[in-house]
Amino acid sequence: MSAIAKEIQISEEFQQLKTRLKTTWSAGDYDVFARYMEKDAEVFYRQLGVKPGSTLLDVGTGAGQVALIAARSGAHVIGSDIAVNWLEKARTRATAEGLDIAFEEGDAEDLPYADGQFDVVTSLFGAMFAPRPERVAAELTRVCRPGGMIAMGNWTPGGFVGKMFKIIAKYIAPSGMPSPVLWGDEPTLRERFREGISELKCTPRIHHFEYPFSPAGVVDFFRENYGPVSRAFASLDANGQEQLRSELTSLWSSHNKSNGDTTSVDAEYLEVVAIRKSASRRAAALADRLVEGAEGLAAFVEGLSESEWQTPMSMGNDRRSVGVIVHHVASMYPIEIDAAQTIARGEAIMDVTWDVVADINADHAGKHSEMSKTVALEALRRNSRDAAAAVRAFTDDELDQSAPFSLSYGAPMTAQFVIEDHALRHSWHHLWRIRKVLGR
Repeated sequence: MSAIAKEIQISEEFQQLKTRLKTTWSAGDYDVFARYMEKDAEVFYRQLGVKPGSTLLDVGTGAGQVALIAARSGAHVIGSDIAVNWLEKARTRATAEGLDIAFEEGDAEDLPYADGQFDVVTSLFGAMFAPRPERVAAELTRVCRPGGMIAMGNWTPGGFVGKMFKIIAKYIAPSGMPSPVLWGDEPTLRERFREGISELKCTPRIHHFEYPFSPAGVVDFFRENYGPVSRAFASLDANGQEQLRSELTSLWSSHNKSNGDTTSVDAEYLEVVAIRKSASRRAAALADRLVEGAEGLAAFVEGLSESEWQTPMSMGNDRRSVGVIVHHVASMYPIEIDAAQTIARGEAIMDVTWDVVADINADHAGKHSEMSKTVALEALRRNSRDAAAAVRAFTDDELDQSAPFSLSYGAPMTAQFVIEDHALRHSWHHLWRIRKVLGR
């Protein structure tokens, strides 16, 4: 199978997975289901100490469980979820209480909000169910302002809900995504939040499930109202449904602390409070200058004729075309930023020599000799924006961190120097060369 065909297949399979997830979370009646969880949702929110007047985004808001609590407490709230039917229920509740909350459709992996838009970003048992955790962590961080707070409540693998999901997984086909309860595993979570976070605190907490019916009644309640359980039962034949109901009833019964026809079960979750790194004026200035250089290069070459675009660079031994050079600048941004981030961690880079750089350039030229202007400019603008966003995430301490760098003959270089001398300078340097070759 060709790489392109394989990529298309993977993309189609992923879209099918996203569709299944949306169907799952739209099933049942989450508004009814979440009412029984509001008491401990209130506890979760109060522990965060959110100040009145804060801008807050609740991701995976469902029927507005946390969003309503936050708005009552004086926050300016937006609630986001993929299940639009529950958002409508949330709007109804907000209107009835006179609360000004915007409930909007949104994917935790691709949030439709600006960088740094919110003081606080919350997700209680919501974003943990998205299929690409690294994307979720990056998005939660991105929309939170520098110095702002990201707060999550995530079921743990060894807790009661983790055990319940494990039983359900025996009866249904694997979803093709990492287990959601890995968000409740502290080492895994710390790895996911390793970028852009200055402080990260993880605290095991207990959520108290309280129901005015028996453990068997709780299972039926979950089956009727909670999307994942509802869909699990719907996927089984009558015999499978009975077996699943029996196992779940046994689990609830064995953990029940109540007597008679009521149910009281403690379920462990991991409370996560992350603080996004504070903004650095120097980093912001570097990022702005990087964007300025990329936009200047793009603006100049956009007006070139096709023959000018194909003109070889005749300075020295460099015979690459103008178009190849422009795409080269675009393709180097991720590598240059990765080098700066490595130095910022105090780690030496000793395996990248100028001979290695020459080999990279030659390999790139061979693979992209017929580079079109449209593709090159798209890559230049996209990669420069991504690079600028990464630069803005640097703190002053990280910019000042130094480590041996082989492109400077092993001398210790700061992360700021690497950004300035490579990611930032690159576009300005090649724009000058292109203008000189074209006599412009």
